[in-house]
Amino acid sequence: MVLRYTEPMSFNLPLKDMTLHEKLAAMESLWEDIARTPESIQSSAWHKDILDERRQRLADGQSQFTDWETAKVDIRNKVL
Repeated sequence: MVLRYTEPMSFNLPLKDMTLHEKLAAMESLWEDIARTPESIQSSAWHKDILDERRQRLADGQSQFTDWETAKVDIRNKVL
């Protein structure tokens, strides 16, 4: 079964009464549950197109990977 996440779903969480820690814990629980069955999530066509384009740019030598520490420094330099 493939689930689409474009339909709004109604449920109630006491967000205004929850602490930041409780909200983050709830988010972690949701992501852990979703990660157990990644095959049940279908990405949008536009997302596949972007990934395909990036794979092709890597194959053509037009792009390359940057390690995370270098990327963080580059991002900080651009923002500051």
